[in-house]
Amino acid sequence: MSFYTSLSGLQAAQTDMSTISHNLANVSTNGFKKSRTEFADVIASSVSLSPTQMVGSGAVVKANRQQFGQGNLVQSANALDLAISGDGFFAVKPNVDASGISYTRNGGFMVDTNRYVVDGNGGHLQVYPVDGSGAVVASGIDQAISLRLPETSGVATPTSIVKYGANLSATATIPTTATFDRFDPSSYNQSTQSTVFDASGNALTMTSYFKRETAPVPGGATTSTWSVYSFVGDQALSTGGVDHQTLTFDNGALTGGGTTQFDAFTPAGSGAPQQITLDFGTATTQLASPFNIASRSQDGAAVGQLQGVTVDGDGLVKASFSNGDVQNLGKVALVNFTNPSGLRQTGNSYWSSTGLSGQPQAGAAGEGGLGNLMSGTIERSNVDITEELVGLIAAQRNFQANAKALDTASQVSQTIFNIRS
Repeated sequence: MSFYTSLSGLQAAQTDMSTISHNLANVSTNGFKKSRTEFADVIASSVSLSPTQMVGSGAVVKANRQQFGQGNLVQSANALDLAISGDGFFAVKPNVDASGISYTRNGGFMVDTNRYVVDGNGGHLQVYPVDGSGAVVASGIDQAISLRLPETSGVATPTSIVKYGANLSATATIPTTATFDRFDPSSYNQSTQSTVFDASGNALTMTSYFKRETAPVPGGATTSTWSVYSFVGDQALSTGGVDHQTLTFDNGALTGGGTTQFDAFTPAGSGAPQQITLDFGTATTQLASPFNIASRSQDGAAVGQLQGVTVDGDGLVKASFSNGDVQNLGKVALVNFTNPSGLRQTGNSYWSSTGLSGQPQAGAAGEGGLGNLMSGTIERSNVDITEELVGLIAAQRNFQANAKALDTASQVSQTIFNIRS
């Protein structure tokens, strides 16, 4: 029987070394949780056997118990790198069209070609749907959805009015070249540009050229006039066949021509015609100070292109766009279990629930005992190399001791075989 007793010790020590080797092999695996081999002694007893005469029959592996202690947290530059400080797991769907859900502590997420937020294995991060204010509108892990980033935001609006608040210098002289030519700076005094949008949301450049036509006469007229020639790209804007807008000033105040609606035109590259009104308003003046555009605005808008994504401490995912829009996309779903050690390891830093782990208890960061969520952070493996190497030495010693006991039993048997009558 001593052979089998030593054999059970060898097998137990070998399992311990295999567990430690597995831990060491995953020392750099993000979100990995180490395991610990637990043993129990084997005793065969009966009611007729005295407790003082019982001899054990070796050891047996009772469990390879997972240790869900916190791993080191390492900062990164990726806002979608998420880490849970405390208890809980991320919920991911390995297949977006399937119902199966896996759980992981590896929060290294990225965006795939279909704009889904996925981990390194292609698992889709699950979030709770939210309304515009960020309030969760459906809870429970079965109500979670795969997080997908929108490509655009908003609706394109063509520019219909451009407003300027300007000062045209009262000391400006009449240009030396009488005929206006936008390519000849001597034919106008100043120019300014604004960005406008066509019906598709494409950005266009509107350029307005200011040319002084008349000036006040000492002892005579106090009025003066300016012509404003406007172009969108290379297209000249006109109204009723007139290729310019006339501004009239009297003693520095704008008295006429401040608002002009140009005829409809079709911007280059756009199939839809549009009309633009140029409005100088009451803030436009003609004073002795230099030419200046104090204010400018326009009512067009482009379709916003996705520029960035952030995740706050509550797990709320927000996307920002080039047009200034900010959308709430969802709140990261976290899951906990009554007995995490009962989870089944499925590889790739994934776990699945079992009868031992209990049912998943879904929530959000900081709720119901769930840990806090950290963006731009990765949780590393919780394997301590020094501790594992010491354990490996101890397991090796145990293996050697059992091997020695087996060798001793063999020698005893050989001695018995060599006894002669």
